[in-house]
Amino acid sequence: MSVKEELSELRRRIDEIDGRIVPLFQERMDVALEAGALKIRENMPIQDPSREQVVVDRAVSMAREDLSSEVSLLMRSIIALSREYERNKAIGGEFPMLPPAREPARHNVACAFQGVPGAWSEQALIKLFPDASRQPVEFFEDVFLAVKEKRVDYGVVAIENSQTGAIGETYDLLRKYGCFIVGRTWIDIQQCLLAPPGTALSDIREVFSHPEGFRQCSRFLHGRAWDLSACRNTAVAAETAAKLENGRTAAIGSRRAAALNGLEVLAPDIMDSAGNRTSFVVIAREPEYSEKSDLISITFSTMHRAGALCEALMPFMAQGINLLRIESRPATPDKYRFFVEISACILDASAVSTLRQVAAACEYFEVIGCYNNT
Repeated sequence: MSVKEELSELRRRIDEIDGRIVPLFQERMDVALEAGALKIRENMPIQDPSREQVVVDRAVSMAREDLSSEVSLLMRSIIALSREYERNKAIGGEFPMLPPAREPARHNVACAFQGVPGAWSEQALIKLFPDASRQPVEFFEDVFLAVKEKRVDYGVVAIENSQTGAIGETYDLLRKYGCFIVGRTWIDIQQCLLAPPGTALSDIREVFSHPEGFRQCSRFLHGRAWDLSACRNTAVAAETAAKLENGRTAAIGSRRAAALNGLEVLAPDIMDSAGNRTSFVVIAREPEYSEKSDLISITFSTMHRAGALCEALMPFMAQGINLLRIESRPATPDKYRFFVEISACILDASAVSTLRQVAAACEYFEVIGCYNNT
């Protein structure tokens, strides 16, 4: 028998086995549905973690030792699919992944950003909404409040830096205020050392910046006997250095912040990484998406047990959906909430089916936006 014939025979056997697996899977789902209907009739919870563990352990006990992990994952996946199937049938249809999309604001657009003119967030806002009125606010949370209280149409907040990673506060506020992500962009960060005209490098004793600014310029600052004073953002730092006018202060910020505050660029581009970029998201009260939207952000939490996160992420692999980013934030002392960005559109049926499978494996699940990267 040739190699080609041997491979063909093996494939025939696999097809034959699959022909037995699919009817058995359908039969199992039907029985699970009957069990779900009984639970609903008797006012019992559909999910029973202790029973699920018994099912998994029993299946693993029947498996070969070298396949025990694979069998455990298989049974967890089947249970998750059964749970979602029961839930859909119980509520008489599939729950929507996102509320209907609203039309984007196009006239007299108002946007909030954290900081003062010259802040990197303002520069992101200008890139995204060049004709919008700009409302500076003091804190990140103020941006979310302005959006929720309908004082502005959109808010622009930083969510990730290519050098220092995720900005956890933004993730926490997204969950707290229930805002939706409707857009995203990247801004090249070119931090400079700014000082009042006539200031020499040897004169400096105190430098103002946002903590992220200090971290992004740690190599430049290393070994210099300067006091580092944290500000709400780099634009406020520039404003502070300009007001003091004592010839001993400087700030780390942008060239725009220097120009707005009458400062000189004492040392340009002092970041540790030349490719330093920060990602900003646009938040709104309601979702905005279309067939052209190609990014989805979700948040979820899983049961506190081994393999729970793997079970939740498995459907993405099975469907071939790319995970672009995953972040974790503490929800309770022993549990975490996860934020995931995937490359997909919420209007795509296969993506929605995958998200439903993920939701079935989670204790809590929510889609927080479908949008484009600008």
